[in-house]
Amino acid sequence: MTSTPSTARRSKITPEREQEFYDAVLEQLREHGYEALTMEGVAARASCGKSTLYRQWKTKPRLVAAALRAGRRGTLVALDTGSLAGDLREAARIAACTSGRDTRLTQALGHAVLSDEELQAALREALVEPELAAFDAMVARAVERGEIVADHPAVEFLPAQLMGVLRIRPVLEGRYADADYLVRFVDSVILPSLGLTGPQAP
Repeated sequence: MTSTPSTARRSKITPEREQEFYDAVLEQLREHGYEALTMEGVAARASCGKSTLYRQWKTKPRLVAAALRAGRRGTLVALDTGSLAGDLREAARIAACTSGRDTRLTQALGHAVLSDEELQAALREALVEPELAAFDAMVARAVERGEIVADHPAVEFLPAQLMGVLRIRPVLEGRYADADYLVRFVDSVILPSLGLTGPQAP
């Protein structure tokens, strides 16, 4: 099977070199914010030509989204502990692993997250949609096991609850949401809202 030109171009960059580009993006994002981040600045920090970045990622929003995705140390995709309670607790622990870093990077994105439609689309594709799909899969398995009913009204709020408390704790308390905090939130708020018990849930 013949590779397309774009595939051939992308294959020239090693995973190690790609990570150097992502590191340069995240450093620029933390230091200067999204609006001040430029492809030129990333290229200079990563010691490459600006054309290399455009050839690989086309636009700044797509490069930033790819860098944020690569920086994730855990994923909800393929998470399956055998129960919805277990899945949600494990999701909380995974979220806690990147709590501080992700919150700082989200703050660095600033107003652009709300005002830049291209950035919103890139972030949804790279980060949000995979996690929403993972939550949907957790719920579908729980319905199949008979843990909850398919049309439970609390289901649509699961991602907003867990991701929302992750972002808001630094604002309310000046502390990041660690694993203990997030698991307690799952046990005390999310599971009861689903009609499941707290710490003793299967």
